[in-house]
Amino acid sequence: MKGFSITTILAMFSLLLTGCRSILPLASTEPMPVLAWIGPPAEQTTPERYRELADAGFNISFSGFPNADQFAQALEVAHEAGVKLMVSCPELQSDPEGTVRRFMGHPAVAGYYLRDEPNARDFKALGEWVRRIRAVDDAHPCYINLFPTYANAEQLGTPTYREHVARFLAEVPVQVLSFDHYPIVGERLRTDWYENLEIIAAAARSARLPFWAFALSVAHNPYPVATVDGLRLQVFSNLAYGAAAIQYFTYWTPVSTQWNFHRAPLEADGTRTEVYDRVRAINAELQTLAPVFRRSEVVHVGHAGEPLPRGTQRFEPSNPVRTLETGDKGAVISRLRNDTHEFLVVVNRELQRTMDLAVEFEPGAKVHEFTKQGQLRPLKAGQFADQVTPGDIRVFAWSR
Repeated sequence: MKGFSITTILAMFSLLLTGCRSILPLASTEPMPVLAWIGPPAEQTTPERYRELADAGFNISFSGFPNADQFAQALEVAHEAGVKLMVSCPELQSDPEGTVRRFMGHPAVAGYYLRDEPNARDFKALGEWVRRIRAVDDAHPCYINLFPTYANAEQLGTPTYREHVARFLAEVPVQVLSFDHYPIVGERLRTDWYENLEIIAAAARSARLPFWAFALSVAHNPYPVATVDGLRLQVFSNLAYGAAAIQYFTYWTPVSTQWNFHRAPLEADGTRTEVYDRVRAINAELQTLAPVFRRSEVVHVGHAGEPLPRGTQRFEPSNPVRTLETGDKGAVISRLRNDTHEFLVVVNRELQRTMDLAVEFEPGAKVHEFTKQGQLRPLKAGQFADQVTPGDIRVFAWSR
């Protein structure tokens, strides 16, 4: 050890003991976009509220503002906290060009909010609105969020959901494809959730667009209070399918005469709930794993377990994966790659049951487990066996 300082020697010895190393060379270290739907309301535009939002792991916020001047004030406050905002004020519709010119140069602008869950009859007008905005600013995305598969034909304005998505992309030149789907109803999963992810991921891939997906963080009938397991299941499944941003509905509890909204991260009066800490924990895990997902492309997504979710296909191992077993439990299994690495991602899609996961890789394959502590842990003899709690994730990496 001649020539090494005692600090360096101790650090090297520590790495030998743990069998781990930093993941920083693995891929991009850019943070994953995490959007708070209904962030701090206009009357709560304070440095403290936006720091609180950032501390929970959010870097984008969307709230409606009564006018452009109040939105301008919020931009300054949010910027100081390291949060970007979606432009959302009446002037964006009444004077798109003027409003875009006013805000497009501000470093805290994330994009332009136009509409939530439009009917197909609105697509023509929305397409014109998007083109007017993009003629002035083509750097920030125009944001329109689509219905889930369980919307009916009257809501969609088309006979089928696939036609709804296809028409939207053909008529509205958005830069990102966003959709919502809240899969946890009571103690079960909707049967069409993964089919929805399959449809959106395929449509986004065909249109060469990123897609953004949601996790539900506010309880309302028939949706329960968000749990750590349920949030993990939604967030990690979305990432396994290639979501480029994670959105939470909602951050601040909305007031509604139609829905019994309660127990979002912040209640309507601004007090924190237990969901705030749960979301903050999930977002910390998400950002630790961001180097895997941030600049990777999905090669293939399959499923294990019986029955297979509707609209999905069974995972078939391919080199360097020899076998993958989950017992009788269901799992989402994704293969991804970036410029330097390939990844195997396994998500326990069981909402209430722990999964026994066993993976065997080809002899000689130098595979590491990529942990949620931000480390690469080499697999002994190319094999992995462990339990995966409900909704949780395991990631494996190897060099290309």
